[in-house]
Amino acid sequence: MNRIVSRGSLLIAAAVLAACAAKREERDGTAQQVGDATAPVETRMIEEEVASASRADAANHAQPPPPQAMPAPAQEAYRQVISADQLGRAKAEMKMASSHFAPPPPMLAMPANPADTERYQHQPDNGIQVAAEQPVSTFSIDVDTGAYANVRRFLNDGRLPPQDAVRVEELINYFDYEYATPNNRDTPFRVSTELSAAPWNSQALLMRIGIKGFEVAAKERPAANLVFLIDVSGSMDSPDKLPLLKNAFRMLTDQLTGRDRVSMVVYAGSSGVVLEPTPGNAKNEIQEALARLAAGGSTNGASGIQLAYKLAHDTFVKGGINRVVLATDGDFNVGTVDFEALVDIVERERATGVELTTLGFGAGNYNEQLMERLADAGNGNYAYIDTLSEARKVLVSQLSSTLYTIAKDVKIQVEFNPSEVLEYRLIGYENRMLAREDFNNDKVDAGEIGAGHRVTALYEVVPVGAKGRVDSLRYGAKTEAAAGKGELANVRLRYKKPGSDSSQLLEYPIRKDSVADRVSEDFRFAASVAAFGQLLRGGKYMGDFSYADVTKLASGAMGPDRDGYRKEFVSLVALAKSLTPSTDASKVSQISE
Repeated sequence: MNRIVSRGSLLIAAAVLAACAAKREERDGTAQQVGDATAPVETRMIEEEVASASRADAANHAQPPPPQAMPAPAQEAYRQVISADQLGRAKAEMKMASSHFAPPPPMLAMPANPADTERYQHQPDNGIQVAAEQPVSTFSIDVDTGAYANVRRFLNDGRLPPQDAVRVEELINYFDYEYATPNNRDTPFRVSTELSAAPWNSQALLMRIGIKGFEVAAKERPAANLVFLIDVSGSMDSPDKLPLLKNAFRMLTDQLTGRDRVSMVVYAGSSGVVLEPTPGNAKNEIQEALARLAAGGSTNGASGIQLAYKLAHDTFVKGGINRVVLATDGDFNVGTVDFEALVDIVERERATGVELTTLGFGAGNYNEQLMERLADAGNGNYAYIDTLSEARKVLVSQLSSTLYTIAKDVKIQVEFNPSEVLEYRLIGYENRMLAREDFNNDKVDAGEIGAGHRVTALYEVVPVGAKGRVDSLRYGAKTEAAAGKGELANVRLRYKKPGSDSSQLLEYPIRKDSVADRVSEDFRFAASVAAFGQLLRGGKYMGDFSYADVTKLASGAMGPDRDGYRKEFVSLVALAKSLTPSTDASKVSQISE
């Protein structure tokens, strides 16, 4: 087979040689006037290859005279390659070979985009708990909102998000709700509760717990020592990454004053300081440092983190805000790349008073799992920046909330009264669950609340007498009448003030007679967002509740909507509905016909 293929190649070479010779003859008047020394390089190479191949072939095959009908320039080349008889045999052998070997398959087109390697933490939905068996629910507070912006990015790109990218509590907490503010700063936040029928379960109530931190005006905000830690590796070379990042930090810079200090560390294969500590009002100098940033190289994130913390310690402001602001796609691929090792670095540093905020950018290789976990470990918050509008929301409108922590290690524990509650289910907060005993353990880390932050938690509660989802135990003992008659549940919160290692306790009983027929627009809108998030995660507990029901519920609870976020939400619900395959049997039948 190899011999046949080589002869076929030599035939082509001979034809090319003949054409070259004919061209020279036409150009110069005679082939004899073109000497070997002046022949084009390509022609000489072909002649040499043909001659070499013919000598090797001649050792095994006799060479009969060439056909006389060929042009003179081609005769010599043909004589050196193969005889007419040999050509016939080659054709026959090639025909025979072709019957045994299928032609090669056509080349497959390479995908336009690299493989999607985005990473999300898998957490199953919180399950239904029987109050008589498990009356206590404990979890850490969460003020992150990154999941909502990330879900929006997927939907605007024409794709449903991965279920693990949808954290329902972050969708709910993306929106502002009019909770009552604290009476004074001695207690940094105030708790509100509201109770009404659950929109998706006729047998259940929906219990809302709302927390509002005290507000801080920009001029009252403590001086900030900020270290911008910016990923400039090759993976950031995309319009939705480094260019968007630079514009986002320009917005943040515009909010700083002469009391503040800004440093800038970049990292790729290695890390370095591109801006020494600079007053916040030296805006031209900060903007010029941002403008010089360019992407390229691998990603040694651990090296950058360590250098950023060192710089933060060198310029530490006692009694002020000391924070590293990490902006990246999270694609750490050199240096310390072990997930837990990176988290350990950040956990050790939070004890020194330097906190960490993470800002996520980009798509395709985005490591959201790492971004959220680092922010949690660093006593900070996590946001995903998909647009300039989102950058303005996080770094301008909510700057005090983003930077200034007013309560740390905030934990919630809800005890349900088994004589009044049959079942309950916490919606969201799957990666924030704590053991019951962790509530009183001040060594256990929990979430932080920033100035003006609003936090919402929702429970689906099935009262005694209604039909639950879990069968009762055959040998279960009847529940004795509990203390606190008429109480549905008791909400307890623990928190630490910044700089303190000891927690303080707050308690708020919720009575069953507080169930309201008419509830606030905020309650209904939060319920619509909770339903939306659950549907995106598969709708395990949603029954027949649909995206159309979500739209109806949200549309009737728009409120003032000064920034248009609720209106945008309704549009995202419509996108999700259009992207979700229909499960209607009649529609499927019509399509198949």
